[in-house]
Amino acid sequence: MRDTLRKKLDELPDKPGCYLYRDRAGKIIYIGKAVSLRKRVQSYFRASTLRSAAPKLRSLINSVADIDHIVVRNEAEALLTEGNLIKQYKPRYNILLRDDKRYLALRADPREPYPRLTTCRIVREDGAIYFGPFPSSPIVRATLDFVEKKYGLRKCRAITPGPEDHAHCINDIVRFCSAPCVGRVTQGEYRERFEEACAFLRGERLAVIEEVKGEMAEAAARHDFEKAALLRDTWIALREMIKKRARVLTTPAMRAEAAAGGAAELGKLLGVAAPLGLIECFDISNLFGSWSVASMVAAVGGLPDRRLYRRFRIRSVEGADDPRSMGEVIERRYQRLIQDGGQLPDLVVVDGGVTQLRAARARLATLGLGGVTVIGLAERQEEIVRDNGLPSLLLERDSAALQVLTRLRDEAHRFALDYHRRLRQRIIRESSLDEIEGIGPAKKAALLKHFGSVYRLARADVAAIASVPGIGMERAEAIRRALG
Repeated sequence: MRDTLRKKLDELPDKPGCYLYRDRAGKIIYIGKAVSLRKRVQSYFRASTLRSAAPKLRSLINSVADIDHIVVRNEAEALLTEGNLIKQYKPRYNILLRDDKRYLALRADPREPYPRLTTCRIVREDGAIYFGPFPSSPIVRATLDFVEKKYGLRKCRAITPGPEDHAHCINDIVRFCSAPCVGRVTQGEYRERFEEACAFLRGERLAVIEEVKGEMAEAAARHDFEKAALLRDTWIALREMIKKRARVLTTPAMRAEAAAGGAAELGKLLGVAAPLGLIECFDISNLFGSWSVASMVAAVGGLPDRRLYRRFRIRSVEGADDPRSMGEVIERRYQRLIQDGGQLPDLVVVDGGVTQLRAARARLATLGLGGVTVIGLAERQEEIVRDNGLPSLLLERDSAALQVLTRLRDEAHRFALDYHRRLRQRIIRESSLDEIEGIGPAKKAALLKHFGSVYRLARADVAAIASVPGIGMERAEAIRRALG
């Protein structure tokens, strides 16, 4: 193994993210995701893996000459980023090693006479109702088991179940099936049960989850600890799956009302005199550890307003130095705002801890904006950081004030990742010009200036390319072949 590759393996962070394997020509040959980049990637290069792995995997490992990685916030984000990267680059070994694993979802076809719920891994546009997919298969299966028993939904596979299906079935006894097959409920009554189950899965029946919690407490009081433990596991699974979905599927009016209430609550907690109207949130991200970018998203009345979003390329900082990068972006943003006579925010939020917060405060002070309220949001415990002599705040996870902040912080991170993807595409397209013989920095600059981007250059005809000064027909044909 080359020393440079060994060094990169040693420096991988113990954080979730995506890893990209490149061959000797620099081409991306495989993209994967991991909860821990360090543990996952290093596992490929152990002697035991090279001895016992399948031939295709050994071929991949032996082809790796370089590694890049992207750090993200959690496993779900790693999955999303992995999928986007694979779609962009179509690495060879992702196709060879594909195992078709996808997250579980729940599916029901309302067109059936007696609809039932099943698990699936592919969500199709087939007229069925889907819930998910969700990252945790055990949680999905536990939820399905609970819903079938709670609402008496059938589990049998017959499209229209009848007495012959009931002959050898005991689900009405052991699983509380409502047994429409033998007429214990009418088709209309069964349909009502099914609709209630769907409403529960949409997050519209949260009181049901609290009923399970109450049953758990009653079982524990009776010293029936085995049942209490089972109910506890069910309650945790339902809370994880249904409550998250409920937060996503609230109506726009309810979202606006909750967001406004959250912003008001946040203002009181921070001691801001005026109501929190405009909030601006900043996030710093690094592309492969070197390309630093920043995003700024804004919320009005607690709800994100995309019209106010901004992106930044870090100019004065080399490498991954988040505090200095944050200071640069804060200064550029508010210096420009002062020059243009724009509206100052009621609150500035920086993603990170006390070092990023102090960097932001220092730059605002140099601009004469020391009175602007600034806080940090540390991801580990969603801690609201304040360094002006006040203690940090730890709010309840379901606090409306905290939800305003985390929603905005997550949006800032998403916006930064989107900027990364655009930069990656541009960098890779521009690097393809470097591989064409006779195209040096000057000619590359001339081509990009003339066409604006490699994307437009790739779609130009040979005559248009040859018209650029210094290119000529021969080089134009070479460019067309390389980019075509």
